[in-house]
Amino acid sequence: MLYYLFDYWNHKYNLLGAGVFQYISFRAGMAAFVSLLIALVFGKKIISFIQNKQIGETIRDLGLEGQMEKKGTPTMGGLMIILCIVVPTLLFAKLENVYIVLLLISTIWLGFIGFMDDYIKVFKKNKEGLQGKFKIVGQVTLGLIVGLTLLYNSSVVIREYTLADGSKSTIQSSAVYKDVESSLTTIPFMKNNELDYGSISCLITDNCTPILYVLLVIVVITSVSNGANITDGIDGLAAGTSAIIALTLSIFAYVSGNAIFASYLNIMYIPNSGELVIFGAALMGACIGFLWYNSYPAQVFMGDTGSLALGGVIAVMALAVRKELLLPAICGIFLIENLSVIIQVSYFKYTKKKYGEGRRIFKMSPLHHHYQKSGYHEAKIVTRFWIVGILLAILSLATLKLR
Repeated sequence: MLYYLFDYWNHKYNLLGAGVFQYISFRAGMAAFVSLLIALVFGKKIISFIQNKQIGETIRDLGLEGQMEKKGTPTMGGLMIILCIVVPTLLFAKLENVYIVLLLISTIWLGFIGFMDDYIKVFKKNKEGLQGKFKIVGQVTLGLIVGLTLLYNSSVVIREYTLADGSKSTIQSSAVYKDVESSLTTIPFMKNNELDYGSISCLITDNCTPILYVLLVIVVITSVSNGANITDGIDGLAAGTSAIIALTLSIFAYVSGNAIFASYLNIMYIPNSGELVIFGAALMGACIGFLWYNSYPAQVFMGDTGSLALGGVIAVMALAVRKELLLPAICGIFLIENLSVIIQVSYFKYTKKKYGEGRRIFKMSPLHHHYQKSGYHEAKIVTRFWIVGILLAILSLATLKLR
């Protein structure tokens, strides 16, 4: 909203300084600042409100050190995260931008699903929360909306240039350009790294409609949102990891949405995707601001309200900048946590069927609980997971040149 106000003042009255709102870097910085400010100013009031409503975490005794001390800690802190994302985005982003619209919808959509899950756990005293089938239906529906929009909305394009030798490229040149279908994506670490989902659909189904892409979007959104949910198990882990991922995706969005940088780096140029940086900055600020209260010992938990929303918007951002195939690296912590659960459950069922007694690979899953059982303090576990997350972020950014 402020973008439009200052843009009007700049054009109507040539107001000194109003033109700075045209710069993505300035608006991203302001979005991160305001997001942090909201968390620091209003966070305590939100936590007090949650406490007054007696919205406390129900703890299952898993035999972890310090676990039962967290009983009654306010949950649904994801409401703070959503507020810190939505308000700065509304203030500083171009609201007609299709990527911004999709991300705002995703934030509120998955936040609502998570809120219903937390509400049932807290107020209905049902530890299972919202039934899994309803969560999946919500995630699949959002995936359909995002996938079809990214495929068929006229504002979502990838710019392709015809070079002097007649070849095609998605980087800037002096030749004439045209906007092509948006079913292209990027294959990391490959020299000619563009993949067309439509072509794959032709080979598999004799139908060139890129339905494969829509299915991939559904799988990505569902997997990453559930991965973030599983990662949210100890103080500060999900929020800190998400902040690192948000910064990484914001850098990808900035270079992909800038024709000059895209040309220099020889990467896919995606017009209008630069606005994702404003959302990414707000997301990063929200996660860091939440860490003020969620770092050990936590004063508030984000609950499914926050974790599902975080994972979902991270997935949508990656899809928008065509980096979904890089998500195993960008979201490596989420992936490791998810895999540890899958491996543990699968191995337990296999050994129970074969030997009559279930056996375990890890002392407990997800993986962070394994390290807790091994005697590591949760603050040390979180810090080391963050370090791994930073290493994975650096590896992901290196794909801009390593091909």
